[in-house]
Amino acid sequence: MSQNENTAAGIRLDIWLWAARFYKTRAVAKQAIETGKVEVGGDRAKPSRSVRSGDALRIVRGDDIFVIEVIALSERRGSAGVAQALYREFEDSIVKRQALSAQRRAERNGYQAPPSKPDKRARRLIRALGDIDAI
Repeated sequence: MSQNENTAAGIRLDIWLWAARFYKTRAVAKQAIETGKVEVGGDRAKPSRSVRSGDALRIVRGDDIFVIEVIALSERRGSAGVAQALYREFEDSIVKRQALSAQRRAERNGYQAPPSKPDKRARRLIRALGDIDAI
């Protein structure tokens, strides 16, 4: 089967997610699919499911949710620019993701990490306070 025949028939979902740079490795993409973090057309999918141009995907990655449409197929992982040409994210998905990102940024606004790691005495105090919370 040549490259053109293979892409016309579609390619495996886990390979496409890896090539589109949603996940760092194919194994991580497969695990995400198996745990229900990827939906194709609103239904749970298997890693071996064939993806074609025009398919709608919902991808949950950490706190971010991407709702995309597959535009092109690729079995090779290319640069970020090439990967972004494989799909189109819907406008409402972009707006929701940016709003959640701004909310998370606002929630941690004002937090300052300590300048150094806690010493032995401070660790004991932290443990003691943690025990009080557990009671």
